[in-house]
Amino acid sequence: MIRCIKVTILGLLLPVLGLGQGLEEFNSERLKLDQNLMIGLTSWSLSNVAVSSYGWATTDNEAMYFHQMNVMWSGVNLALAIPGYFKARKTDPNSFSFAQTWKEQLKTEKIFLFNTALDLVYVGSGLLLKQRAQLDDVNYYRFRGFGNSLLLQGGFLFLFDLTATLLHTKHRNEKLNGFLEKVEMSDNGLGMKIRFG
Repeated sequence: MIRCIKVTILGLLLPVLGLGQGLEEFNSERLKLDQNLMIGLTSWSLSNVAVSSYGWATTDNEAMYFHQMNVMWSGVNLALAIPGYFKARKTDPNSFSFAQTWKEQLKTEKIFLFNTALDLVYVGSGLLLKQRAQLDDVNYYRFRGFGNSLLLQGGFLFLFDLTATLLHTKHRNEKLNGFLEKVEMSDNGLGMKIRFG
């Protein structure tokens, strides 16, 4: 509760102290980072669609299933990346209070961190499918192809989401936490002190 009050008070004080410009810059950089990440995911997905559409049409057995899963997986990635890009692009970096900035920053970090853990599940599922293929003659090629695709896509997404988590955390640590370290409650607990310099 006290943390919430501190963040709200900080949000009210930022314009008075002339720190709103720094907050707008932080949000602008945060949104630009999201745009660049979504461009990267879109590029990966479009490349997969192009290569694997051809592969799906021209191969058979295990390779066909590998390419088939890549196309489907990339469709889901595109459905997330394209709206994510436009959301980050159209959001006004000046529209966030300090409390909203803090909330959005932590939410973004948590989402990418959760996705990083989920990506390990995808990789594990790929390994399980490949193992299961050894026991199923009827679905051998399907399970191996799908399993290899999950290994590739899950591995890429693991690196992507981990990188996104680290980049956002670094941005927060360098730009936002530095300001918070200068703010503390007054000696009597009724006000706040801000250290400059």
